[in-house]
Amino acid sequence: VVMAATRSVMRAVRVFEFGGPEVLKLQSDVLVPVPKENQVLIKVHVCGVNPVETYIRSGTYARKPALPYTPGSDVAGVVESVGEHVTAFKKGDRVFTLETLSGGYAEYAVAAANRVFPLPDKLDFRQGAAIGVPYFTAYRALFQKGRAKAGESVLVHGASGGVGLAACQIARAYGLKVLGTAGTEEGMNVILRNGAHQAFNHRDPNYTERIKASTGPGGVDIIIEMLSNVNLDADLQLLSCAGRVMVVGCRGRIEINPRDTMSRESSIVGVGLFLATEEERRECATAILDGVEAGWLKPVVGLEYPLEKVAQAHEDIIHSSGARGKMVLLL
Repeated sequence: VVMAATRSVMRAVRVFEFGGPEVLKLQSDVLVPVPKENQVLIKVHVCGVNPVETYIRSGTYARKPALPYTPGSDVAGVVESVGEHVTAFKKGDRVFTLETLSGGYAEYAVAAANRVFPLPDKLDFRQGAAIGVPYFTAYRALFQKGRAKAGESVLVHGASGGVGLAACQIARAYGLKVLGTAGTEEGMNVILRNGAHQAFNHRDPNYTERIKASTGPGGVDIIIEMLSNVNLDADLQLLSCAGRVMVVGCRGRIEINPRDTMSRESSIVGVGLFLATEEERRECATAILDGVEAGWLKPVVGLEYPLEKVAQAHEDIIHSSGARGKMVLLL
């Protein structure tokens, strides 16, 4: 009876008001969620941290969760129990998620069974927590929204973070010419090791000229853009005819000249993973798990933090100088 009583609560990060990183409160008396039908309860080993979680926490994002809430969507861990009608998973299975229902910054998380996927043995839990949002977003941006084809060129703008490295690996595996940017020498080396044919330092004032010199008059076919509020205007100058900018990340407004899209018949396309259909999510999952099996999909884990340092993680993901893989929380 004592064991059961102690296991009914867990450590979890709770947000009671929108604001800065200081609103992330680690509590040790949060009730362990119970999986309902078609749900899975996961004992979380590692949870990924995504920039979008900082926007949601600050209250500036389009979708606001009801308060209080626990952030986090990309978890990797072991199935603790399953709800009714769940046949794909059983207690003890190694899994990763695309999103959770109860929040991932916690010792246990509930997820819908159709958002849970088997974690291949060749990946550890840290890598498992680096798959969900980054790889599904990258695949969606490249193929479901960007209509990328082998032989085309892609510029991954901000390529050394979780989504960027995923995009480099996927694009290279699918036969595209891959250019990437990063803000540090180390970041550029990480990009080159993970699929980019060429790397550019976006802190160099002339880096866009270097990209133009590399692509020639034709320009680049697709740009995967992580910071559109800074780069979108310049991106439109780099595109080929019928080129497209895939807006994956944005932290504010920017002024552009729409004439730049007319001269190339180019497009600006927003990418929102939460708008994917069930069929599109399945397509992403199949491609990703095939990539792990084939050996080219290897998530790169960057900075690691204990749950106690979650506020620091939120600070660093926005303000640190240059990403080097997916940031994670260790539980």
